[in-house]
Amino acid sequence: MQPQDHAFLPPELVERVSLIFKALADPTRIKILHLLSQEECSVTHIAEVLEMSQSAVSHQLGFLRNIRLVKHRREGNMLYYSCDDDHVISLLRQAIDHGSHQEGGNRHA
Repeated sequence: MQPQDHAFLPPELVERVSLIFKALADPTRIKILHLLSQEECSVTHIAEVLEMSQSAVSHQLGFLRNIRLVKHRREGNMLYYSCDDDHVISLLRQAIDHGSHQEGGNRHA
């Protein structure tokens, strides 16, 4: 193919996709996103379930909010977090399924 025959991605899109994969490359963020894909949670609940400090959870949620993968709603003085991007959750589930198959010895070509 000639250079003019290729489709190129806009730099802004490349950056956005890179941030999504950066989010999914961190084990703590994977755990948080997986939990939030199952239920809406407060920082306290996430910290308890994942056995992490509330500070560490808040830090990761801040990153995920900045790139719009999670959102929150206020109820009184509590914030409840949930997933804000079903496409990314789909990617996460596919990666989990793929990892589960590899663990079981059924490696994909």
